[in-house]
Amino acid sequence: MINQKTVKLLGQHVQLIDLSRPLEPTASEPTPPRIQHISHKDCAEMWEFMFGIPSTALPNGLGFAGEIVEASTHASTHLDAPWHYAPTSEGQPAWTIDEISLDWFAGQAIVLDVSDLPTGYLIEPEDIEKRLEKLSHTITPGEIVLFCTGADAVWGTEEFFGYGCGLGEEAVLYLVDLGVRVIGTDAWSLDRPYPIIGNEWTTLQDPKRLWSAHFAGIKRKYCQIEKLTNLSQLPPVGSTILCFPIKVKGGSGAWSRVVGLVPAG
Repeated sequence: MINQKTVKLLGQHVQLIDLSRPLEPTASEPTPPRIQHISHKDCAEMWEFMFGIPSTALPNGLGFAGEIVEASTHASTHLDAPWHYAPTSEGQPAWTIDEISLDWFAGQAIVLDVSDLPTGYLIEPEDIEKRLEKLSHTITPGEIVLFCTGADAVWGTEEFFGYGCGLGEEAVLYLVDLGVRVIGTDAWSLDRPYPIIGNEWTTLQDPKRLWSAHFAGIKRKYCQIEKLTNLSQLPPVGSTILCFPIKVKGGSGAWSRVVGLVPAG
């Protein structure tokens, strides 16, 4: 079910499109999150143990519900910081997720449909240029470019980990040099699927084909959003995206509740 709601922001009615996946155990995550749920009854018992407050003193004899989460900051919909790619970027210490300016995470969204490209395809700058030409759009600095690979359709299955096309170093640098600071995908990785990269190594053993999108971050500072959803609900041009990450101190990445704002009416 697509989470949509129309609200009025800054004098304009916009439709909110939820572009984020829930943080949950799923077959799509090789290292799934673990979530321990603390019930209202558990909390009441804890308070009695800690403070001597009997459950009979609480409304309906219950306390507060809660959760304890053990999960990678790269689980579910998340942002990667330059520190994720390497210790340095542009010859300086790479930024962690909490060091990046907030203005990076709000901008006009450009959605490029690459679902026609086969799984494992390496997206090059000319592929991006052709799709921008079809949209009659020229990238301007600060725009956030999102790639719709079609991986959305297999979320929740093991197939998701190995599904979709991905960018290479040249494509990432092409966008970053145009002023794009955040690039997103609905696939597991902005790179081509990990199993394909691993299988290629056994035959080609070409270091340049190993996670070349991620390692482009050594040359240029940029962030990427992975595991988006509902990109097909955004227009190719004309929406706004908000993708503020959780402020994880020293984090290589962080979860984000990514939202698209589409003009309504």
